[in-house]
Amino acid sequence: MTVSVPTANAAFLLDESGAILTWNTACERLLMLPADRAIGCSLTKLLAAETPAAAARADNIAPMTVPPASDPAAADVAANAIADTRAVQAALDDPAMRWRGLAADHGRTNKLALRRGDGGTVLAELALSPQYDAGGVIQSWIAAIDNVHDDSTPESVLVGRTPLAAVVDVLPGTFYAINRAGRFVLWNRNHERITELMPEEVEATSAVELFDLKTRPLIADSIRRVFETGEEVVIEVDVLGRSGRETPMLLCGSRVDCNGGRYLFGMGLDITQRRAHEQALRLRERALHAASNGIVITAIDGNDCPIEYVNPAFERISGYRAEDVIGRDSRFMAAPGMDGNERARVRDAIAARRPVNVVFRNMRKNGELFWNDLSITPVLDEHGKTSHFIGIIMDVTATKQRTAHLEHEVNHDALTGLANRNLLWDRLEQSLHLAQRQKSLVATVLIDLNNFKTINDSHGHEAGDVVLKVVAKRLLASVRDSDTVARLSGDEFVLVLVNQPSLRFTVRMIERLRQGLTQPVSFMHKEIAVGASLGVSVYPHDGHTAAELVRSADVAMYHAKATGRNEIYFFSSDMKSTTDARQQLDAGMSQAIEKGELFMLYQPCIDARTGTVQSFEALLRWRHPERGVLLPSAFLLEAEENGRIVQFGAWVLDQACAFLRELKELGVTGVPVSVNVSAREYMQQDFVANIAKRLAQHGLSPDSLQIELREEALIRNPGQVRDLAAQLRELGLTLSVDEFGHGMSDLGFLRELSVGQLKLSKQAVHAIAEDEDTREGNVMARTLIDIGHNLKMPVIGEAVETRSQMEFLKAHGCEGLQGAWLGEPMEAEAARELVRDRMPA
Repeated sequence: MTVSVPTANAAFLLDESGAILTWNTACERLLMLPADRAIGCSLTKLLAAETPAAAARADNIAPMTVPPASDPAAADVAANAIADTRAVQAALDDPAMRWRGLAADHGRTNKLALRRGDGGTVLAELALSPQYDAGGVIQSWIAAIDNVHDDSTPESVLVGRTPLAAVVDVLPGTFYAINRAGRFVLWNRNHERITELMPEEVEATSAVELFDLKTRPLIADSIRRVFETGEEVVIEVDVLGRSGRETPMLLCGSRVDCNGGRYLFGMGLDITQRRAHEQALRLRERALHAASNGIVITAIDGNDCPIEYVNPAFERISGYRAEDVIGRDSRFMAAPGMDGNERARVRDAIAARRPVNVVFRNMRKNGELFWNDLSITPVLDEHGKTSHFIGIIMDVTATKQRTAHLEHEVNHDALTGLANRNLLWDRLEQSLHLAQRQKSLVATVLIDLNNFKTINDSHGHEAGDVVLKVVAKRLLASVRDSDTVARLSGDEFVLVLVNQPSLRFTVRMIERLRQGLTQPVSFMHKEIAVGASLGVSVYPHDGHTAAELVRSADVAMYHAKATGRNEIYFFSSDMKSTTDARQQLDAGMSQAIEKGELFMLYQPCIDARTGTVQSFEALLRWRHPERGVLLPSAFLLEAEENGRIVQFGAWVLDQACAFLRELKELGVTGVPVSVNVSAREYMQQDFVANIAKRLAQHGLSPDSLQIELREEALIRNPGQVRDLAAQLRELGLTLSVDEFGHGMSDLGFLRELSVGQLKLSKQAVHAIAEDEDTREGNVMARTLIDIGHNLKMPVIGEAVETRSQMEFLKAHGCEGLQGAWLGEPMEAEAARELVRDRMPA
């Protein structure tokens, strides 16, 4: 609040010695002293014995003692100080000296304590103005008393009397006064700092000169409006310093009447930080508007989250305009009855004020469903309390559809549309789990078409494809929706019949199915006879696992096929009896290592781009004393069952490490060897530890060895494979998946395992035809390669036997090629020579 204090107009005349010559009425009222008593008195008689300034000085003079004689210099200094103090006090006590002091300071206002006639005192400011005669000699003095106050004077009055000059330099911004000509007549030190001008330069500068040419008309017009209309002006502009530095300022000004003139009094605040903050906010806002993903900002209102902001991407994705959704709760786009678990996760996260990421379905404005990958993050206010949520919306509908399409291709037969081997194993495992809980029967039926090769040879492959499609449709029509029909291989089909109430029910169902299969198929106005042999196994009588049931059904099917008729055979215990040949094989395996009958071959994997050897695959062979050289398929299944696979695997690892050490001694590095391992091997507790031990014994780095698992091993033991992959990754070994596309893999599981490379299944490679536009096998191979690359995993084409297969795989981006066309498996010496011959001289 501003308080206006009227001037007292108390003034009197003094002679050259300080005696009072005149005394006006205002002086009489102020000091309660009539003129007849005041005239003739010395001014010093009106002064209290101690002025406020003198009191302050006296308070600051500490008692002084003279140091001891041991320190003469200090004693002299102290004595001089005491003498000076006494001289000052004497001057204050001597009226003549006091008057001379006041007269000498006549250019300044003196703050004094004046005596009143009633014995009291008042505080006031006394100004002395000398009066000269024609010769320039002081003839008299005019004394004026102002700013009179005492202890009862309000604080607002005292503050209101503070001179402007005492205030402007402590203001946080700039202060200035401009005359009608636009020149500065008053300013503070902040004004000098911002403009980088000296005081004399400020005085000579016009206000508009502190701005660039584009801004000067605005400044001139603002000054004009202030003077002509009395308008208060507030503008944001950049002030130019002498160095050319621009300082953003918030300037304001108003007209003030002062001593008959008009001036523009104004202030300015440096808004550099605010401007930077605003620019950052604008940048963030532009980023929000430019984002390709939808962004939603919601407040928190109890259990609701009303929307406060959406960006253009949200409008594009949802079909709603911003004005349609502002203020609405963010759940209004939920698809009714869908994705309940995901929505519950969102509710729980919002209630707990924590982040969450879910993928669920929402509805666009037109009612269309879309898949929304939603990430929600809480926003904290200055007190650390959640005040808002930010939601990032990503429309992943196309990705979901593409993934579903790829998964369908991976899990379904391209020709018939039936489940393939991948999906078969999954469905069969699920059926067994359900049957175990419900104590029900599951029938597995393996169907092999009779004389299918004759159909292809007689009528052509196109006719064979038509037969397979018709058979697939008939099989689907013969079973319930809960059952599964799969194509296992070329002319083999598998049915999984769940929840069978009795064997009699199963027999009747399969008999109807067989009768439907025997109906001829029409092709090109011809009737093609179709027959099939069926083998059946039933859970839990004939096996407890998917592999056991399929194996039992396969045995039963071969017995049915041996009859040469369209027969149905149920598996029996007689079919399970071990043959003499199998017993002999088992006996021979027990001594194969001791007798040195096992040996290793190494097949090169060729870099598809450079044509150089990029790795070897270690392949086991058995030189049987009676049956000759046996491939792994002839004895490893039996070894897996009887447990000898563990000994064989350890021996293979030793041989592979010795081969790698020999390559290292030749100076060959960067050519790893992959070793196939079975579930029985990696289930051993010390499997990875033994690998590390062998690598250390042979002085090999972990990246020189690759561990290879068949795809079906991932499916059957996902938990153990996950643990194995983590241990191998920690050791630094690469995990390779063999026969990719032969089983049914969870793509997310492959990514989780950090698989180093994928080897296409032999079936997928062999299905590649020379004319890639007319064969379904080409589509499957290309799809598998694309899946591998989408997972960012190198893909190896294995079992390449023809030039067309090689060229197809190279053309579709396979990183490596392996097979008889590129190099047969070879002994260690030949493998060493192969890589040594290609080393630079």
